[in-house]
Amino acid sequence: MKLKDKTCAPCRGGVPPLTKEAAQALLADVPAWELNADGTRLSRRFEFADFASAQAFAVKVGECADAENHHPVLTYSWGYCEVVFYTHKIGGLHENDFVMAAKVNALG
Repeated sequence: MKLKDKTCAPCRGGVPPLTKEAAQALLADVPAWELNADGTRLSRRFEFADFASAQAFAVKVGECADAENHHPVLTYSWGYCEVVFYTHKIGGLHENDFVMAAKVNALG
């Protein structure tokens, strides 16, 4: 099953975050996303022609995230929207973060 077709599983903590190697393996399924240096955050910067388009995209991402109950850090301004995923309860990445990245890729 493709990541974008999966549903986020509730994460209540108590599970280890993905290793950097496991995160790098999943990265192949979410084109244009990047891992931070220690493999604990997944991010992508989307470019837009103006502020209104960036804001509209941020709203779409927020609605998608709310439906999955897995919320990113969103930063947007004129011409861009940056999306960062990680699982707060485990202090790193979970498969859910990659599921959401794939869903966000499908929005744009």
